[in-house]
Amino acid sequence: MRIGIAGYGLRLKHLHVMLSTMDADCHIVAIADPRHEEIKTKLGAESESITFFENADEMLEQMQLDGVMVGTRCDLHTEIALKVLKRNLPLFLEKPVATNLEDLISLKAGYEASKSPVVVSFPLRHTEMIRLAKEIIDSGKIGTVEHVQAVNNVPYGGVYFHSWYRDEQITGGLFLQKATHDFDYINYLIGSNKPLSVCAMKSKQIFKGNKPAKLKCTECDEKYTCAESTIVSQIGEYCCFAEDTGNEDSGSALIRYESGMHISYSQNFFARRGAEKRGARLLGYKGTLEFDWYTNKLEVYMHHDARVETYQLDANTEGHMGGDRKLLQNFIQIMRGQDPSQNSLDDGLISALLCLKANESANTNTFCNINWER
Repeated sequence: MRIGIAGYGLRLKHLHVMLSTMDADCHIVAIADPRHEEIKTKLGAESESITFFENADEMLEQMQLDGVMVGTRCDLHTEIALKVLKRNLPLFLEKPVATNLEDLISLKAGYEASKSPVVVSFPLRHTEMIRLAKEIIDSGKIGTVEHVQAVNNVPYGGVYFHSWYRDEQITGGLFLQKATHDFDYINYLIGSNKPLSVCAMKSKQIFKGNKPAKLKCTECDEKYTCAESTIVSQIGEYCCFAEDTGNEDSGSALIRYESGMHISYSQNFFARRGAEKRGARLLGYKGTLEFDWYTNKLEVYMHHDARVETYQLDANTEGHMGGDRKLLQNFIQIMRGQDPSQNSLDDGLISALLCLKANESANTNTFCNINWER
C-alpha cells in the first residue's frame, strides 16, 4: 500500500510512526507540506524513500497512491479532502472535517459524488472503554438510554491558547476541536437517534488579557512567575493573556434528539491536575452507566437492585487509549478492499454540524434546529 500524506503536523507524524510498526506492506511514499525541506531533514535516512511536495495538488497529480491521509491545519481539511474525493482514493481525514457551514455542504456534495471510502479520525469510539460501554448498553442491562450527561475537563488546555490553535479562523472554535470527538462517541453509544436541535453557551473568563499581541512567553517579564508560562509547560510559545488570544475557555451544549431525549455536554480548558475528567453518565430506566478515561473505570448502577458493577480497565498508553491503532487498522483494510469504514464521513459531517450549530447557538443566544431534509 502506497500512502501519501497531505499536511505533516504532529498528529500525522504520530500516526506515521505508528503505521510503520503495524504493517510492513504499508509505506508512506509521499508527503505534501510547505515545510517539506524541514520535514525531510528531521526524517533523516527515512526520507530517502519518500517524495516530497510543496502542495497536495502536485502530490496527487504525480504519484500513484493507494490512499491519502490529510493532517493539515483545520481550515484546510475540506479543501484537501475534496481533491482526494475527486480521485476516488481511500481517505483518512483528520477532524474536524469542516470548520464552517459552507465547507460542510461542499464536503457533503463531494462525498456523495465520489466512490472514496473515508475514515474520519474519531479514535475515542474505538477505545476499550467505549467498546465495553456499547456492549453493556446494547445488552439492555440499563434499559434504553434516555439521558446523557457528558463532561470534558481538559488538563492540557493551554495548548489551545499558546500555539496556532488560538486562531479561531483556523480552528473554528473549541467545540470543533474537542466536542466533535465527544459528540461522535455519544451518537455511537445511543444508536440511530437523530439530533434535532442544539442550545449552547460558551465563556472566555480566564485566557484573556491586555498583554501585547503576539507576545511570546520568552519575552515576558513574568515568564518565570506566571502559572501558564511556556517556559515551564513547554506547550506552545505565545502568551495566553494577550489581546490576540482567541477561543472560549469553557462551553456547554444541550442536544435534543428525535426520540425526545436530550444530552448535556460541558467542556473546560483551565481545570488542572485531579480535576481532569473525560467521560459520560448514560441513564436508562433500569440503570446508569458511567465512565471516565482518566481513571480507566466504568461503573453500572442498577436502579432496582442493590448492586453496583465496577470495571477497572488496564491503562493503555498508546495514542487515544488505543483508538489510533484501531483507526489505522481500519484504514489499511479499506485500502485493501477488505473492510468498510468504521468511522465514515457521514459520522464526521454530523458531528461537525452539531459543533457548528453549538457555535451558532452560543453566538446568537438561540436554539438552533437541524433540517435533515436539507
